[in-house]
Amino acid sequence: MREKEKAKKTPKAVDGFEPRIICFLCNWCSYSAADAAGRAQKAYPANVSVIKVMCSGRVDPQFIMKAFHDGADGVMVLGCHPGDCHYKKGNYQTQKRVLLLKKVLGQFGIEQERMELDWVSATEGDRFVETVTRMVERVRQLGPLERRA
Repeated sequence: MREKEKAKKTPKAVDGFEPRIICFLCNWCSYSAADAAGRAQKAYPANVSVIKVMCSGRVDPQFIMKAFHDGADGVMVLGCHPGDCHYKKGNYQTQKRVLLLKKVLGQFGIEQERMELDWVSATEGDRFVETVTRMVERVRQLGPLERRA
């Protein structure tokens, strides 16, 4: 009995499932890192859709919830490293918002692991590739997001 209960609580990867990941990238750092990865012909999962924003601080929590509502299985926000924001405190604002949003996600039936905030500078093309690849793998293991009507 316990194994069946455990299996119900732990989502399993679905064969052939490819998660849809929405990735909000800061114009100055993270987007430049993605561009650098592309110029260096570094491969990363094709199921990552990039949305460029001027600053990670401009990513409203409503954008993240809308992405989940519209079919994303995972959402990432990548910005400048703390202290390096071109708008001084944008990434600190983002960090506060994401921490609060992660607490609320469960009320909508969305696991916190489907949301990630990370810092990637313009010179870190390899880090960008590693970060998005890790996110795709994590969400693939979680399986498709079950949407409530």
